[in-house]
Amino acid sequence: MATVILTYLLISCTEAPIVDTSDPVLARVHQRELRLSEMDGMFPERATTADSAMIIEAFVNRWARDAVLLWESEQNAPGDLNLDRLVRDYRASLVRSSYEEHLVSTKLDSTIAQTELEAFYEANKEQYQLEKPIVRCFFIRVPYPTPEEEALQDLWNNGNPQDTAALAEYSRRYAEVALLRDSTWYSLEDVAAQLPEGTLTADNVNSKREFSQLDGTNRYYFRLFELKPRMEIAPLSYVIDQARRAILHGRKREVLERAREEIFERELDRNNIEFFTNR
Repeated sequence: MATVILTYLLISCTEAPIVDTSDPVLARVHQRELRLSEMDGMFPERATTADSAMIIEAFVNRWARDAVLLWESEQNAPGDLNLDRLVRDYRASLVRSSYEEHLVSTKLDSTIAQTELEAFYEANKEQYQLEKPIVRCFFIRVPYPTPEEEALQDLWNNGNPQDTAALAEYSRRYAEVALLRDSTWYSLEDVAAQLPEGTLTADNVNSKREFSQLDGTNRYYFRLFELKPRMEIAPLSYVIDQARRAILHGRKREVLERAREEIFERELDRNNIEFFTNR
């Protein structure tokens, strides 16, 4: 591969510069150079000369753009810019973040009881106002012609729990989309997206609580159980993942604060911390 790349470099040099065959320069921006060795590992095993040429040209172009922007930044850097301090602070931040991740992974209890979720939700429910309407509903979309259409119509109309189980089995076999959990909340927008445009909207959903329709490609069945409009408080079941994340975020913060305090007190007791502000 090195021979292939070098051949490409020799052929592509229009002004016949002197080529360092051990590690040729691919580009130069002011005094900064890009050498072939910096592209180690970027060439697939079976890359052709043309493939290598494309990889080189793309990489060199990106490198040159970055390098010239860096040069421009250096020329316009404020005179009091302390790079050593910035690098030191950045390194300290990386090391600290890595250790904090270790602390969280070893000390964070991620088990959340239902009672804790409910208590958290009750205390913070005002922050879970809905941005868009949600619905509890049944919805099925089946292709047309509809397989076993009469049986489907009977199962849909009866509404008995045993028929719901049979409806779920029918949907598993034939439906393209099936929402058949009457305790689950869905975004009205997501349900409406499964129907022909304009069929179901926030403005008409209350007047179309139950319907079936055909558009020549699919048959649709919809039954509304409950609607929660925009700006109403979302039920816990709809925001349970958000609540879990919020609880875990709070626990993570507590873990880190407690660890920081324990480390500080330990090193203070060992006389490894000194203050000189009161001299």
